Amino acid sequence: MSVAQVNIEIEQQARAHQDSLTKPRGALGRLEDVACWFAARQGKINPTPLRPHITVFAGDHGVCEEGVSAYPSVVTGEMVKNFAAGGAAINVLARQCGASMSIVNVGVFTDILDVLGVVQAQVSGGTANLLYQAAMTKDECQAAMDVGRSQAKEAVNKGANLLIAGDMGIGNTTASACLICKLTGATPEAVVGIGTGVDREGQQRKVAVVGKALLRVETIKQQEILQQLGGLEIAAMVGFYLQAAEMGVPVVIDGFIASAAALAARTIEPEAVHWMLASHVSFETGHALALDALGLVALVDFKMRLGEGSGAALVVPLINSAIALHNEMATFESAQVSHKNG
Repeated sequence: MSVAQVNIEIEQQARAHQDSLTKPRGALGRLEDVACWFAARQGKINPTPLRPHITVFAGDHGVCEEGVSAYPSVVTGEMVKNFAAGGAAINVLARQCGASMSIVNVGVFTDILDVLGVVQAQVSGGTANLLYQAAMTKDECQAAMDVGRSQAKEAVNKGANLLIAGDMGIGNTTASACLICKLTGATPEAVVGIGTGVDREGQQRKVAVVGKALLRVETIKQQEILQQLGGLEIAAMVGFYLQAAEMGVPVVIDGFIASAAALAARTIEPEAVHWMLASHVSFETGHALALDALGLVALVDFKMRLGEGSGAALVVPLINSAIALHNEMATFESAQVSHKNG
């Protein structure tokens, strides 16, 4: 399938509508841009309010063997149980913004197969150690992407008109740093952050691991980079983004992990970026660089670095406010308000 086309003509008409509202032209700043962005992607001058769905993909990483995280790998499975019980930050934000939510086990190494409320789509029990070998086999990478595609398709078929991918995977900031470095040409020193809260020594260890992993894949083709350096949950997010773009449904990109997945999706289908909206600038080093490479400008900067889809969920009410202002404000003509002099 090919990526759905954005309706530029509708966007222009939506902009003309914005300019007719009872306010100085441009007075609502980026809220105006956001409303018109959604108009173009829904094909409606007055876009429909959001019906968001959040899918959190979970998977473990063999690179944790290198001491790159402040938390042990078992936390991935423990947090999946927390998601299923409704106790994580993303659960709170999903309830607040009225989003439906799914939790998907793509590659958690601990046994969570009996946890109620979790979609069991496990490809394998975590990735291999990307420092020494490909994180996934070709088949595993494709299978994980297929999980993401299936989840996006199901959410849209159930009525979602906005999709958010969240992540859970101890060690995934290291995998994401590798992807961002390789796909943007940035150095490990410019991209590697503190992740789950490693100390200075831990950060330097991550820099070294990322640097060595990049040397390992120096001659690898770009289309194989996701398989070599990614994670099962990251690959699922890539498939999720690609399927959304093909179905013509916008996605809100979360933070560091999500942007790594977005960059990987762009290597497969460059036009997919037209269906991506950046939510926030992560406190994680290198995220702003990744957004710049994608050509995306985030809506807010709250110094967050949680993941889970939390930053993306946080801006859903903001987006709905932009759409409501666009749809419900009176025009100068309908309110019989005089236009600007001259």
